[in-house]
Amino acid sequence: MLQFPLWKRLIIIAICVIGIVIALPNLFYSRVETSNDAVTAMERGAAETPELAAQRAEWPRWMPRELVNLGLDLRGGAHVLVEVHTSDVHAERLEGLWPDLRDRLRGLRDQVGTARRMTGTPDELRIRISNPAGMDAALQAVRDAAQPVFSLTSAGSREFEARADGDMIVVTLSDAEKAAVDDRTMQQSLEIIRRRVDETGTREPSIQRQGADRILVQVPGIGSADELLRIIGKTARLSFHPVVSQTTDPKADPGLDNLLLPMMDQQGLYYIVERRAVVTGEQLVDSQPSYDQNGMPSVSFRFNPAGGRAFGDYTAANIGKPFAIVLDNQVISAPTIQSHIAGGSGIITGNFTVEEAQRLAVLLRAGALPAEISVLEQRTVGPELGQDSINAGMLAGVIALGAVAVYMIVTYGLFGLFANVALVLNIVLIFALMAIIGATLTMPGIAGIVLTIGMAVDANVLIFERIREEMRTARGPARAINLGFERAFATIMDANITTLIVAAILYVMGSGPVRGFAVTLGLGILCSIFTAVWVTHMLVAGWFDWRRPKTVTV
Repeated sequence: MLQFPLWKRLIIIAICVIGIVIALPNLFYSRVETSNDAVTAMERGAAETPELAAQRAEWPRWMPRELVNLGLDLRGGAHVLVEVHTSDVHAERLEGLWPDLRDRLRGLRDQVGTARRMTGTPDELRIRISNPAGMDAALQAVRDAAQPVFSLTSAGSREFEARADGDMIVVTLSDAEKAAVDDRTMQQSLEIIRRRVDETGTREPSIQRQGADRILVQVPGIGSADELLRIIGKTARLSFHPVVSQTTDPKADPGLDNLLLPMMDQQGLYYIVERRAVVTGEQLVDSQPSYDQNGMPSVSFRFNPAGGRAFGDYTAANIGKPFAIVLDNQVISAPTIQSHIAGGSGIITGNFTVEEAQRLAVLLRAGALPAEISVLEQRTVGPELGQDSINAGMLAGVIALGAVAVYMIVTYGLFGLFANVALVLNIVLIFALMAIIGATLTMPGIAGIVLTIGMAVDANVLIFERIREEMRTARGPARAINLGFERAFATIMDANITTLIVAAILYVMGSGPVRGFAVTLGLGILCSIFTAVWVTHMLVAGWFDWRRPKTVTV
């Protein structure tokens, strides 16, 4: 009798059954997906219509409903490569330095006289002092305001540098600060784009940084690249500004501390507003589509405590005065303050459609992009092309599985049949694990599964050849089979661990399709060790206990 205890058989059977049950929904992909979408819609507050209830009933509630997510090349969707204009943030960073530097220079009025900000290029801040004799004191005061740059590669560096140019102080960001700002801008842009895409409910988008200032966005299942750009392409920078005046002259001079902004819905109307905002979108904690008192689509918003306090204080002190609601450098509304607005909440009205109000609410809720972005590349992968890829991948997998199955049966007979059963379970377990961890299947991922088919059979070949050798020296077939499995195990582990290390390196160092290949390859290795060694051993042991043969031919 083979040495294979009952408890081990029960554990192996349980794992295989659980894997089959979890992987089963993938055989009814469209039905399960329709049901999942209906459940998600209801959880988000959608009314339970008969159509939605029928869609939810497409798949039983008591059954597992995890699916393997399909990548862009299999499902179709949108591919967009954008460039983040980090130089815009450098100018904003210099803009933010001016109030502090102005206050410091005012404290030295008896030495430097008055300090005025002058116009200059976006990458420098120019300050003129009326008493050039106090330039050294002014430079020292400005330089004292520079804080250290917190970076592992820029130890000892300061935020900005200051130099004298006649009667002017020229302030520029240091290279270390520019690098730190660029990195923060890219990280923030990645997170905001990810939040915006997640708000749309799409599955497993791929959002990753490429190079110094580029972001690649791939979203399976979305209609077109234009639709994706409408979600991620807007900066959605919301702010509230005091209104100085309004004009119809597009070339009017707003003044150094003011901005000239167009009215969004009224051609030829412009507002001059103060540059400094009362409240910004960074203090926004929630925004939802709603309707105004006239039943028109609008967007309601709510600030955090600090923003709500600033908004309330301003409205209390400026009753009867207009203020501008600015979105991406356009005035979308300029109401007159009728009363103190407490509580930090309000509503944005405009000539919105329902879809525009919903999209604006999503953009505001996800946050503003820290810089403008421009599109470098965009393309749409149609669902028909994705289905063709799925069909091609399935055909390749079936051919590979069939060829390997025939070879194993011809070469190893009944033992080859046991290996084929384990091989099918191996594929099922791969899909079950991918569904559990939420992995995305791509064409390179299918290639990883096909490669796993060959690798799983390699382990069985090692075992069966070892059993052949042991049959010549061992006393009895049971002893030979046990020794074959035991002595081949170390070799199998060594071969698979080295391949698993390569898969881990591919996942860590690679991106996109390379990661998809690494995921399926790594999961395939883990599953093949389980099926090729323990499942095959259990099948051989069960057959041997049933038939009790005097000799075994492998």
